[in-house]
Amino acid sequence: MSLKDKITDYAKELGGDMSDKKDVYKLEVLIAERKAFLSKKKLRYIAKFRINDDDKELKFTEMLAESGSGLSSGGGDFDGGMGMSSGFGFKTEKFNTMNGGREGSIEEQSKLFGKDFSYNFDYKEIRAKFESLAKSEGYSFKYQITPVGL
Repeated sequence: MSLKDKITDYAKELGGDMSDKKDVYKLEVLIAERKAFLSKKKLRYIAKFRINDDDKELKFTEMLAESGSGLSSGGGDFDGGMGMSSGFGFKTEKFNTMNGGREGSIEEQSKLFGKDFSYNFDYKEIRAKFESLAKSEGYSFKYQITPVGL
């Protein structure tokens, strides 16, 4: 069984979707989804990676992505008191990636959905699984902060 096959099996365990474009593979897992009135918001974990068989190397990057569509009432009484935002605004986050990838849970990210949620989703665990799968097949694992150069 090849490294790609093992990663595909792992993606199925996670309930994620795998796709590829020009030898760059993408794993996408839906973490949260909220529907209210005429709006819909999603929080997704996305991992992109390239398997270089010649150099026996797996290059890997990851991110959390939010998307939304539709209209909302801006947190008034019309959305059932769900407190959804109007879809306008921004949030900044700072973290150090000099010593490797991000760690921790995504509870802070989910606050953008208007309520506090608690998840058992740990992206460090996914990254560690990719690394162990690569090493079990004799590949080196290289984490990248951005997908540029994958």
